[in-house]
Amino acid sequence: MKNLFWTLTPLAILPLAIVGTPAVAQQQSSDRARTNDDDQPIIVTATRSQLPVSALPITVDVIDSAQLADQISISGSTVDAISALSPSFSPTRQKLSGAGESLRGRAPLFAINGVPQSTPIRDGSRDGYTIDPFFVDRVELIYGSNALQGIGATGGVINQVLVGAPSEDGLSGRVLLQGSGGDDFQGEGLGGKAGGLVSYRAGAFDASLGATVERRGIFFDGDGNRVGVDGTQGDIQDSDSWSIFGRFGYQLSDSARLELVANRFSLEGNANYVSVSGDRAANIPSTSVRGSTPGDPPSNRNELVSLSLTDDDLAGGTFTLQAFFNRSRDVFGGGVFGTFQDPAIDPTGNLFEQSANRSRKIGGKVTYEREILRDLTVTAGFDTLFDSTEQVLVQTDRAWVPETQFRSLAPFGQVNLGLFDRLVTLAGGVRWENVQLKVDDFTTIASAGSTAVSGGSPEFDKWLPNAGIIIEPVRGIRAYGSYSKGYTVPDVGRILRGITTPGVSIDNFLDVTPIISDNRELGLEVKRGPLDASVTYFWSSSDFGQRLVLNADGIFDVRREAVEIQGLEINLGVETPLPGLKLGVGYSNLSGRVDTDGDGAVDDELDGSNISPDRLNLSADYASGPLSARVQGQYYLSRRFEGQPASADFEGYTIVNALLRYETGWGAFSLAAQNLFDEYYISYDSDTVRTTDNDRFFAGRGRTITLGWDWRF
Repeated sequence: MKNLFWTLTPLAILPLAIVGTPAVAQQQSSDRARTNDDDQPIIVTATRSQLPVSALPITVDVIDSAQLADQISISGSTVDAISALSPSFSPTRQKLSGAGESLRGRAPLFAINGVPQSTPIRDGSRDGYTIDPFFVDRVELIYGSNALQGIGATGGVINQVLVGAPSEDGLSGRVLLQGSGGDDFQGEGLGGKAGGLVSYRAGAFDASLGATVERRGIFFDGDGNRVGVDGTQGDIQDSDSWSIFGRFGYQLSDSARLELVANRFSLEGNANYVSVSGDRAANIPSTSVRGSTPGDPPSNRNELVSLSLTDDDLAGGTFTLQAFFNRSRDVFGGGVFGTFQDPAIDPTGNLFEQSANRSRKIGGKVTYEREILRDLTVTAGFDTLFDSTEQVLVQTDRAWVPETQFRSLAPFGQVNLGLFDRLVTLAGGVRWENVQLKVDDFTTIASAGSTAVSGGSPEFDKWLPNAGIIIEPVRGIRAYGSYSKGYTVPDVGRILRGITTPGVSIDNFLDVTPIISDNRELGLEVKRGPLDASVTYFWSSSDFGQRLVLNADGIFDVRREAVEIQGLEINLGVETPLPGLKLGVGYSNLSGRVDTDGDGAVDDELDGSNISPDRLNLSADYASGPLSARVQGQYYLSRRFEGQPASADFEGYTIVNALLRYETGWGAFSLAAQNLFDEYYISYDSDTVRTTDNDRFFAGRGRTITLGWDWRF
């Protein structure tokens, strides 16, 4: 195990921790347990239920506000925080694009207060960067294929819960200042962030207003060289971002509340650098030099408005009504790609072009839950979603993917029954999805043969059941088994833009058939005394799934094939006899296979763009008075992919992060180090997927130091 010594050594000699929070694996198992530190039931809003997690036969993690703040101090993004804490989440690309990043080997559904951020019908893979984490109070992770939040959660749900309203009359707030850079603190590698949030409550009315601004410098790898910028998919290095946030609430009665939330987030590259190709044969990654490229810089813009009405005592039950609007625009970098050439526009074949995704969502959710008999709870609801997405070519105003409209109507019902004083709990329900895709007649671009395609409005409806059982013989020990269906549509945009056969009609085009994934899961959790432990085994299958395959232009195409994934997750946390010291271990083993020849039997392994590597997480936490600290190691194990070329083998690498925090009367001061030992490595995506692409042969980020001040008043 390469560098395992350097992973274990700091964990053994440095008693580092976060105040009041468990270690990585311990955090996962404890947040899945029945109560929090105050012995109050843990309610996860993304489950669409007011029942505690202990009454639900699913695997759930909660990254609370303190854990999230500390992980953001280390890495700077919500996606990196999730990846660091969850062994089943893939290594991040450290780019603006999250293509290939997965949870349990499948795509997760990102949401903000339950509002979907993913755009499956033309997935731009930018859904991890739609809000500044400064405004996120906690992150809820629901593992496995499910239809709890509708379309897209074939790998699970990642719900970002926004900061709440002030609990008392008066003024409160938060100020954050951060500065970061490589260990030599070169000017071009320096970055900084400032954020402020002010909240006010007066009687029934409350309001919160905030803003953030952040500048990221260029990144350096473990050898001190600039990391290559991804000028096509977009990069977070050498970028500026800003966000504004508002939350306004009014208490209509003791139990009823009306609330409006709005947020706008923008991240744009500064285009100060251009990538220089690497050399895979010599193991030399791409780098960056000062320069500029034509066209618009890659960017990501997202706007969200959500209006909700809640009443936790309506006819003896809990009522929730939410309406939302979400709009995004993702601009990708450009180039002189063969895919974009059109002799009618530029007969020389040197046409520069870039694309942009434009998406708009309008939807609503209504849920009512009531305990009708002792330990018998019934939940009913109805969801609707209208999504309109297109992909345009920015410089020549061509439609690469025509406007595609998606409409979903979905009533659902759930029953939760406790037997023998909750010794046994039965849970089950069903969701009926009625979906329509609508595409007008269109013509593909020249590289696809300028093919005329007849539009249509294909529809499908599907019953999506779920069922599970929990056995809790004594408090703190529970075993569960569950079955659930999740669904999504394939990346329709990639399919539509690649049609080259004349006479195709969307109404009977097989490749827009939805992906239905079946998830089966067995779990055991123990939370007794100083021990926090869990083990989960799952297997997931889809008879007509989706796999991304890289084409000659470096653009992914979609293949519809049967996919099977199975995995084992183990988490162990323990409070040691030394007061304040907690240790944690997390492990994830994933394997996935695909039917590449269409004979109905899976025959090859999924590659790195479709499944993450096995991983070991180690962590130590220590807290004493105002001082707290943490050290965490992520060890990504090497692997070979059966059926893939040897060049796709993953070498594996180890990353160790550390954090020190000291609380004062004027805020908390923190010092964080990402990649503490300055490990040189090639990113997982570059190592396993783009095996012939010297332009996107990216090294990972080297040691990065962040100094922060976080004052809450």
